[in-house]
Amino acid sequence: MKVAIFFGSKSDKDVMKKAADVLSEFGVDYKAYIISAHRAGELLRQTVAQVEKDGCKVIIAGAGLAAALPGVIAGMTTLPVIGVPLECVSDKSNGLGGMDALLSIVQMPPQIPVATVGIGNAKNAAYLALQILALEDKVLALKLKAFREKLAEDAAESGLDVEF
Repeated sequence: MKVAIFFGSKSDKDVMKKAADVLSEFGVDYKAYIISAHRAGELLRQTVAQVEKDGCKVIIAGAGLAAALPGVIAGMTTLPVIGVPLECVSDKSNGLGGMDALLSIVQMPPQIPVATVGIGNAKNAAYLALQILALEDKVLALKLKAFREKLAEDAAESGLDVEF
């Protein structure tokens, strides 16, 4: 397993699955865990220690509301942690649309960074994880290069002959 995906609630599964789908598309092994930083701190600590032992290289952590999970994990490991701020789908009454989670994740204290992507953008978290892994994996680096070249080709084709 190269990537561990953590999120704190079953209601986050659909969004975080998007990260898993990208990793699968590139042939990168991952495991996913639903563990609340607030409700199951000791289980979280044990699981982070286990994924380190299992050879994990990058952690993706999604969280909404107070969004402590990515930061708590970052405080437990020296592995890169990528935070995905999530809109709280189970309680729309908070009215903050994921901004609370975004601000919580990006405002980490000095010396304990968490890379952060846009609200609900688990796909970008996976792409960033792939870029980190590609630093030491030449095959993955070539796959990413080909993927980016295809993106550029598609963008060029779609903008050449525009009709209104």
